[in-house]
Formats: sequence, C-alpha cells, structure tokens
Amino acid sequence: MSNSRTMSSCHRLCAIPCMIATVLLFISLCDVVRGHLHIKVPQEYLDDPTKDISHLDDDTKLRIMHARYQEKHKGHDEMHFWMGMTLIVALIVTQILIVFWKEWHYKSYRQFTMWGLWGIPCIVSIHSGYWRFVFVWTIFSVITGLIMRMALRKPIARTTPRWVYKWFYAVHLQSVGLGILGYMVLLSALLGFSPLFLTSLETAFSAGFLVFFYGTYYGVLGRDIAEVVTNKMAATIGYYTDSGVPYRTLDPDMCAVCAQKILVVKNEDAVVEERYTLPCSHSFHEFCIRGWCVVGKKQTCPYCNEKVDLQRLFKNPWEKPHVIYGHFLDFIRYLLVWQPIILGASQGFNWYMGFE
Repeated sequence: MSNSRTMSSCHRLCAIPCMIATVLLFISLCDVVRGHLHIKVPQEYLDDPTKDISHLDDDTKLRIMHARYQEKHKGHDEMHFWMGMTLIVALIVTQILIVFWKEWHYKSYRQFTMWGLWGIPCIVSIHSGYWRFVFVWTIFSVITGLIMRMALRKPIARTTPRWVYKWFYAVHLQSVGLGILGYMVLLSALLGFSPLFLTSLETAFSAGFLVFFYGTYYGVLGRDIAEVVTNKMAATIGYYTDSGVPYRTLDPDMCAVCAQKILVVKNEDAVVEERYTLPCSHSFHEFCIRGWCVVGKKQTCPYCNEKVDLQRLFKNPWEKPHVIYGHFLDFIRYLLVWQPIILGASQGFNWYMGFE
C-alpha cells in the first residue's frame, strides 16, 4: 500500500511541470492579447460611438470595441473591485462545494459533469455562431451514440467490447496528438517562431488554440463517456461488479473485459496486440486493459478489484504520458463545465446589483 501511495505521489508530481507550463503559457497569451488590444485606434471612432465599423476588418473592429468599452467604464474602479471580489468568492465557494459533492455522491457528480461537458460548449457555439465546432460535435455525438447503443444493448454482442474500447482509445490518442500539436504551435508563436509557419502571430495563436481546444475537449468528453460505458458494459458481461464479487468464474485464458479468449501465449509471438498480466495474475488483451485503465479511468483489476499500479503496467516511457495527460484532462473538465456556470452566476448577481 505504501508503494502504491508513493507511486501515486510521484505521478502527481510529474504532472506539476505540465500544469505550471500551461499556466505560464496562458499568462503570456493574455499579455500578448492585451497588448494587441491596446494598439491605438482612430480617434474618430471613439468621439462618435455610433459610427459604423461594419466595413472594417475583424482585427480593427475588435480593437475599436475594446477601446469603446474602456471609455464607457472609465471611473468605475470601485464597482469593478466589487465585481472582481464577487467572482473570487464564487470561485472559492464553488470549488469547495464541488469537492464535497464529488466526495459524497460521485455518481451524480459524474453524470452532471458529463452532460454539462457534452451540452454547454455546443450551446455556447450555437449562440456565438461557431458552426465548425457544431459540425464536428455533431459527427462525434452521432458516432459515440452508436457506440454507446451497441455497448448498452442486452445481450451484448461478443465483438462489441473490443470495438468500444478501440473507439474510445482512438479518441484518447487523437486528443493527445492534437493537444501536443496545439501546445507546440502556441509555444512557437510565443517565442516568435510564427514566421516559420508563413503566417502572422495572431493567426498562429488562433490556429494553435483551436487545435489545442479540440484535442482537450474531445479527450475529456471521450474519457467521461467511456467511464460510464465501461461500468455498464463490464457489468453486463458479468465479470465485474462494484462490490468486487463477480457473477461468473473467469477462465485463465479469458479476458474479463471483453469476455473473449486470449490467443497470445507469449508476447514475442504477438502480431497485433500483446497479452497483459496484472500482479493479481489475471490476464487481458492489450487494447482491453488500456481502454479500461487509461480511457475508462479505472485503477483496479476488472475481475477482482485489486489495485492496479499504472506505472508498472505501462513500463514503456512513451506510454506514461498518456496517463499523465489523463490527469491534465481532469483540469480541463473544470474549465469547460464549471467556469461557464460560475461566470454566468456572477454575471447574474452583478446584473441584480446593478453593476456594469
């Protein structure tokens, strides 16, 4: 048990540099955007707030709108102070409530965050006219809906579990790839390498942020849906229960995740996937146990519920970033689900108090 806790602590420490780098990147991005918005705009558009700006390019329109906003709210320092305090208090109180909710009733918390993560970004995108996101979101929802329908059907088809885990593992892999690609583009633009992409700084930032967002969003959503589907599907097969007492006896060469026979005896002879054996001596298909642990966010044996050390399970150093990246996605979930709710509640309170 002590070794497991030590490995878990080391695992969290490995994720800290990634978090710090992300925060620093976000602060630098804010500084760049703020400096860009404060570029001087033609005075005539400030002297006459009703002057038409529809014929201007998007970049100039954004700067003019920002300058008009600053001019309108000049001298409201005390009001803005209380608005900021309201937001800070809301963030602190909400975080405390979320921690207690997650601790006391994890199932309802998981359901709420999953549906919120699925619906809130789409609603915001429809309201803002981001039709590209709506199009991609629709395709993802249709395919995932079909996969969920297959997984929740009773009796479940023999080939369904492997297709389900392959789909969600593929979503996880594209999330890792797009997330890293977007992060590198953002970092390159910050360091002044945007000319290498034959584009401007603003375009590089927009492209990098777009790719990073798509990767992290679908990575979080895919993991949350996979966790729910994993529980339902494994319980239907009969080898897994929340209590840890299986309904069926597991044969030595049977995978408890997909209920299919493991044909690989020696990994040296494996062609497509290897045979993974846990410390509890239960064996599984490679893709099945990867889907169960990495994508489905499980850290126990699917059959006996014994604790699984992911650091020992995935010994290849190139595989461990998938586990660390999974913890980073938990942080993204908070930003995508709870931040809009907190900001909306704060805006409602400010409107009620007459703050502008």
